[in-house]
Amino acid sequence: MNKEIEIFEQKITIKNIDRANQKKQKPKIIWFTGISGSGKSTLANALDEKLTIDGKHCYILDGDNMRSGLCSDLDFSDSARDENIRRVAETARLMFNSGLIVIVATISPFKRHRDFARSLFPSDDFYEVYINASYDECAERDTKGLYKKAKSGKVKNFTGKTSNYEIPVNPDLNIKTHSQSVKESVEEILNFCKKMLI
Repeated sequence: MNKEIEIFEQKITIKNIDRANQKKQKPKIIWFTGISGSGKSTLANALDEKLTIDGKHCYILDGDNMRSGLCSDLDFSDSARDENIRRVAETARLMFNSGLIVIVATISPFKRHRDFARSLFPSDDFYEVYINASYDECAERDTKGLYKKAKSGKVKNFTGKTSNYEIPVNPDLNIKTHSQSVKESVEEILNFCKKMLI
């Protein structure tokens, strides 16, 4: 299909800034990355609750939820992971354009994933938050039973074991869930958000 011939961008009258002003907030992307069991979903949910109570308009894009719907046709090969993150990031962009604060909680194991996501947004509106916990710590928690399955060989391409996780070199925020509670972690993220004028 020739996109130049068959796809025409539809001009929309209401601008992104109008939607943000309607909500009286600055739209942001808060992108949580970390291995399975590090605490991404737990912290995303807690942050969403805090911000919503504070009158902010937010939405969570959770990796597992995306995998059970929009990305349910994808496996866990490297190419499928690339496509998974492309869909998540593009969905986040649509929500960002509607004026929302979007909290993304997905492993996004490769640097190229996070770089691609960041490239879709203004540089001061995207924050990469590394949810930092070691493989051994997450295996001990094993909240979903995935580490046990990976150890027995029942889960293929498991991040941190048989599939690589590229640790962020210079994230906007490094949350060490192995050494602090959920409450402490959320407070650290909230303080960071306040500095960023969310």
